[in-house]
Amino acid sequence: MFAAIAAVVLAAAPQSPLELVKSIDAEVQKELKAPDASTEKLAARADEFLDFAELAKRAMGEEWKKLNKKQQDELGSTMKGLLRASYAQKAVKDQGGGGAKVEYGAEKITGNEAVVNTSLLVKKDTFQVTYKLFRADEKGAWRIYDVVNDEVSLVSTYADEFKKQLAKKGFDGLLETLKKRQASLEKQNASDVAQKN
Repeated sequence: MFAAIAAVVLAAAPQSPLELVKSIDAEVQKELKAPDASTEKLAARADEFLDFAELAKRAMGEEWKKLNKKQQDELGSTMKGLLRASYAQKAVKDQGGGGAKVEYGAEKITGNEAVVNTSLLVKKDTFQVTYKLFRADEKGAWRIYDVVNDEVSLVSTYADEFKKQLAKKGFDGLLETLKKRQASLEKQNASDVAQKN
């Protein structure tokens, strides 16, 4: 009886950052190998582990506080659409890339922030990929908000772009630029699917 209760408690416990990253990798590989793999299915998987609103918030930095709730929600939603399309397209295009092997380093947890370092081995090349995660509180589930690939951070890249676009075009111009890029990627993904079928 106690063993059954312990099993239920363990099953309900949130995954550690390292466990989460490993399970994401396994799920993505499984999805890519499925005969009906598609950018839409991969994008749906990305929703399960990436926190797009947190990424947008951190990329905006101090400017985030100047946005009203509607603007924050719209930016988060736009980033979600853009990154879903971008992630799915890259994953599908890379699926024939020779079977990458992932080596996992240790996780480092500091309060409600965590880092998981991995090495991606593709043929004879090694790429360092670091996942940055956060949780709302000690009992919350871990979510990824940034991916650093060979020292290039997703949050930092968008932070630089946001700063330039805000200075040139303001918030509305930034949003319009991101939406156009999202539409272009989604159109390309739809074209790729049509050619595949």
